[in-house]
Amino acid sequence: MTHGKGRKGAAAGGTPLRELLRAGAGGRRGLGAYDPSALPAGPSDKAAGRAASAALAGPLAELQERLYAAATAGDRRRLLLVLQGMDTSGKGGTVKHVIGQFNPSGCRITAFKAPTPQERAHPFLWRVEKALPGPGEIGIFDRSHYEDVLIARVRALAPREVLERRYEEINAFERGLAEDGVTVVKVFLHIGFEEQRERLLRRLDRPDKRWKFDPGDIEERGLWPAYQEAYERVLERCSTDAAPWYVVPADRKWYRNWAVSRLLLEHLEELDPRYPPASFDVEACRARLMAG
Repeated sequence: MTHGKGRKGAAAGGTPLRELLRAGAGGRRGLGAYDPSALPAGPSDKAAGRAASAALAGPLAELQERLYAAATAGDRRRLLLVLQGMDTSGKGGTVKHVIGQFNPSGCRITAFKAPTPQERAHPFLWRVEKALPGPGEIGIFDRSHYEDVLIARVRALAPREVLERRYEEINAFERGLAEDGVTVVKVFLHIGFEEQRERLLRRLDRPDKRWKFDPGDIEERGLWPAYQEAYERVLERCSTDAAPWYVVPADRKWYRNWAVSRLLLEHLEELDPRYPPASFDVEACRARLMAG
């Protein structure tokens, strides 16, 4: 594996990471074609991975500030990071270690849970629309509208014809977001079956981690094949040019953090937000201050 110093617009090796991790890249079909322990274009070990992630923190923070500042001059662009994955895949860890590098005043984090009775009274995208980032913001969805075609499919919470219609509704919704200036970065954190077992066992072994464990996780784990099939359908039906899916190998947490950071950097660099020019006479203000 090559080391992940990276350069503007590309991961190490010259190919943008977004091209390597995009769902379906290289003709891959089905989650069996993706190795959850792989290190595509990334650092070769944990120490190098942490160093590479740390090196991305400064550029990411600057680009976030520029995006936030540009909104004060009417720039409506923003970015939405969607995180999906099986239990223990690292959605919360990604928020902590990657999004934690940003200024929180420019971020909007939403962790979607089971819909409330009020939310159930509305179309399934209603609560998602209310959580979208505003101009200049980076929005983060810990789970998302995709729950309505994932757990809803696995648990048969909606008729199949309704689920099939939702894929098209999601595609139209995300296409509209892109047209309105939202860069949608959808990340599937791909964890292996055995790795999930190890992480669940560590939660049981450590008193400080037991609060994260739910006995229901064992039942959900028993539905692993059905969830894999549901995710495969999502990646096939809802990875579009307007909002592609990226499959991030998540067995190694340090690689996961580096890869998501790198994906965000590539998309923010493409946006290339600029600090707005002053709307006042800079020299006149300087003269007034100097005059006391």
